[in-house]
Order: sequence, then structure tokens, then C-alpha cells
Amino acid sequence: MRIVLLGTAAGGGCPQWNCACPVCVSGAPARTQDGIAVSADGTDWYLVNASPDIRAQILATPELAAGPGPRETPVRGVLLTDAELDHTLGLMMLREGAGLRVRAPRAVLGALDAGFPVRGILGGYSGWEWSETAARQEVGGLLVSVFEVGDKRPKYARALPGASGPWVVAYRFEDPATGGAFVYAPCLASWPPGFDEFTAGAGYVLLDGTFHSAAEFGGATGAAGAGAAQAAMGHLPVTGAGGSLEHIRRLRAERPGARWAYTHLNNTNPMADPRSDAHREVCARGAEIPADGTRVKL
Repeated sequence: MRIVLLGTAAGGGCPQWNCACPVCVSGAPARTQDGIAVSADGTDWYLVNASPDIRAQILATPELAAGPGPRETPVRGVLLTDAELDHTLGLMMLREGAGLRVRAPRAVLGALDAGFPVRGILGGYSGWEWSETAARQEVGGLLVSVFEVGDKRPKYARALPGASGPWVVAYRFEDPATGGAFVYAPCLASWPPGFDEFTAGAGYVLLDGTFHSAAEFGGATGAAGAGAAQAAMGHLPVTGAGGSLEHIRRLRAERPGARWAYTHLNNTNPMADPRSDAHREVCARGAEIPADGTRVKL
């Protein structure tokens, strides 16, 4: 199994165009918006989330280059973890293709019908298929399991009637040929019951690293009510009591061979700058903070 980290930033990327916070003006390496590509054989690739940066991400990834025919592509489909715009807008950028199969939770499919009608728009283009993610299914030679991690709706979907969750999921990919397992959870509101078991045996776990600390957003922007706004975004901080780094440290003792890493870094997150104390601290405590374009093989 091969994984390419196409983007590692939260919505808006890093630096963010309208922000002059310390991280955005630090000169830290740029990060595009979060998403990955995964393949069992290095030939057929599946995107997990499609950010607004997807065109640039595909063009920057040789494994996803078009060919060998003049209108062929190795991209076979898309899985969505949620309905947020930074994970779904890229679907519109893929309209020039011959169509893809998109798998997503039922609530997400509903939002892409009514709130942000991507399915209706792309219905005018050939070859698009849409299906609800099963609890466990085969995708391109990989076994994919789904785990509910949150019920946060995107802003555009808050008023949609009758849309039951889950709204946010994590995916586990297992390669029957190698025994390798990979977990992708870019959005975690908490460390939910059962998540320990969901990540058990995974060689690489890529987690929500949106915020380094619970008070980060207010400290970086100085905006009134920023603390409450950060909490409402539904992302478990990396550090602090109950933060994800505590869980990583606990599980590393039980699983010494596993690698833990962070993605979906907000533009205010000092971890995004490899020269920062926050970046060095998190790495010293056993987690990785990979850059765009990082490749993993399991």
C-alpha cells in the first residue's frame, strides 16, 4: 500500500491569504489543504478528500500524472471524510475527467445534494457515481473500514432538515497482500470510545493536528470570542490535558512499531513551522509532522 500526503493544512492552507498571524508571516514552508491519495498497487489511486487545491496537488504528484492514453488518469475514485468545503470543493475541479465514483457517509451525500449541490451540478457530466460508505468494503484491492468520529455539520448544512449523522468519519485501509494498515483521521472532535481499537495494528496513523493548544486561535489572531470559535470548530487540540498527544504517548508504549503523524494543521498552528519550539516538542514526544508530498509505504 502506498500513500501520498497531497496536502497537510486545514481550510485556507498555510499561509492563509487573509492572515498575518505569526505563522503566516514566518516564512514557514507552504502547506496546501488536507487530502491524501492511496493505492494498493501504485497504479490505481483513490483520493481521500478533494480540496480546492486538488489540481495543483495532482500536478505536483508524478504518481497521479495523466496517461498513458491522451485522456486517461490513474485516479479512480474519491472517499470523503466529511462535507466541509475544504474537503469537497475539489470535486468541481475534477469535472473534466470521465467521471469518478465518490463514496461518503449518507449525511455528507445529502449535504452535497441540498446544501452544496455538487451532485446535481456534476450530474451534467458523464460517469459520476455516488454511494454511501459501508462499514467495511473493498476499494481498489484495499479493505476499507469506517469509524464515526463526529457530528459537526459544515456551516452551509446547519439548516438542512432530516440529515442524520455521522457527519465526520475516519478511514482505516488494510492491504491484504502485505498486512499493512493505515488510519486517516484528519478531523477529530475528541478521542472517541473505540478509537484505540480502530487504530490497533496500524503501521501509520495520520491524525487531526488542527490546533496545537486549546487557546491557540485567540492568541494568534487577537479576535474577540476566538476561544469559543475554536472550540466550536470541533478539533481536539494536540497538547494539553486530554489532547491527542497524551493518547499517542500512551499507545506508543503498547505499539512501539507504529508511526503517529499530524495533518490538517491550521494556519495559526506553530507546529506548521519546522523551526518552532512547538514543532520540535511534538516530534520529541513521538509524533511526526509531515510536509506536503510525504510518501508512506506499508
